[in-house]
Amino acid sequence: MESSADHNDMTTDKPPRARVQDAVDTEGPRTRDYLEGFLSAKPANGPVGGEGSDLQADVIEALREIFDPEIPVNIYDLGLIYGVEVDENRDATVTMTLTTPHCPVAESMPGEVELRVSSVPGIRDAEVNLVWAPPWGPHKMSDEARLELGML
Repeated sequence: MESSADHNDMTTDKPPRARVQDAVDTEGPRTRDYLEGFLSAKPANGPVGGEGSDLQADVIEALREIFDPEIPVNIYDLGLIYGVEVDENRDATVTMTLTTPHCPVAESMPGEVELRVSSVPGIRDAEVNLVWAPPWGPHKMSDEARLELGML
């Protein structure tokens, strides 16, 4: 049996440590240019807000993720959203209604819409205007919603 003293007498050479200065770089010294590239990038052309803007489309997509608790259709295709406006300051205004003033989510739905819209990347602030005129009716639903509900 080998003693611990015999084991300690055995020496092995450690492999050399890798050093940054030993690295071979055929293109010259490396620079950290990622921040410079980021700062020199130009914003995308086109309006920040307004009708047809990417930001407005993102808000509409977020609204399509909110479903009416009584009807298995999102509130946008259900026709509860009357307008989505995004201005140049990235503030969103959503004009909406509910199926009836006595809807069980009358108190919570506008808050959920405001929270969801304000969480869209690029939106600075969100406001929800709840209106009752014109009243909602099944004719306001999209064809997709009518198909989902078997009304087509």
